[in-house]
Amino acid sequence: MVSKKSRHRDPLVIRTPEGLYCPKAQAHIDPWRSVDCALITHAHADHARAGSKDYHCALGGEGLLKQRLGDQQITPHAYGDSFTRGDVQISFHPAGHVLGSAQIRLDDGDSVWVITGDYKRDPDPTCKAFEPVPCDVLITEATFALPIYRWPSMDQTMDQLFAWWDHHVRHQRTPVLLCYSLGKAQRMMAEILRRSDRSVKVHGAVATLNRLYEQQGIDLCPWERASETNRGVSSDLVIAPPQVAGSSFLKRFHPTELAMASGWMQVRGVRRRASIHQGFVVSDHADWNGLIQTVQESQATQVYATHGETRVLTRYLNEHLDIAADRLETAFGIEEGVDQ
Repeated sequence: MVSKKSRHRDPLVIRTPEGLYCPKAQAHIDPWRSVDCALITHAHADHARAGSKDYHCALGGEGLLKQRLGDQQITPHAYGDSFTRGDVQISFHPAGHVLGSAQIRLDDGDSVWVITGDYKRDPDPTCKAFEPVPCDVLITEATFALPIYRWPSMDQTMDQLFAWWDHHVRHQRTPVLLCYSLGKAQRMMAEILRRSDRSVKVHGAVATLNRLYEQQGIDLCPWERASETNRGVSSDLVIAPPQVAGSSFLKRFHPTELAMASGWMQVRGVRRRASIHQGFVVSDHADWNGLIQTVQESQATQVYATHGETRVLTRYLNEHLDIAADRLETAFGIEEGVDQ
């Protein structure tokens, strides 16, 4: 039972120089410095850093963590299964962000805290869907916490992608989709598979992660790693991380036409600054409606918002929903137009 008095007790999670910390469990959540015990929400670099003594994550995400962190002690836990550290029951619950992503639930018998990590509410064939977790206190991301961010359906977006792809192939240009190598690239490939038998070429960074996804039973469209022998215009879509724009990797496919898949593509000014002519609005984070829905379904009486538009979200929760909400500063990064 969630305790409605929990907001008056000592906090179960505090901020330290190393990151968010649960003193009763002697464990940090996504620490940004080396610690003894790290509870990891997912394998993106701003949440999973090397150097800690012991790592815990959701089952299915350990392969990605090993790829990210190297030779570390990593203990995976099935979603919903709890384990104990100190006086705290800890469990991981689906976040719907990327493969193996999780919300972390902490229960000391007096109060329940949930740290969402990054999450989204939209369907994604490459990871388990987000599940609301009732709690007293919710620590939520706020990456896209502005009312302008409302995601279109994937059907609509994929229709646009296929039309753009075909148009540039007809005009003898290689279509190149820039998106984050972990999560976004695999999601786009799975969505292509659901709708066609088209194939893609991928950058080496994407290829490495594709294999880890496929080892977990995730189906992707036919793909091959782009090699030095791939030269000239390609009728296959080329998928690569945003960092390769303007690099020698793309020159081999000249002439090219660049597009980007990101939640930031909702805003035209971002596309202009990134010199991107075509943007597809696809995000692995919750939009405005998804954030509000998550807060309401959590039944939390206290909310902390971190990394993103925290000021707007907390003001809305306080003034319109009568939910106590405060901003929480963390070192989780946001890079506009790259990894969201």
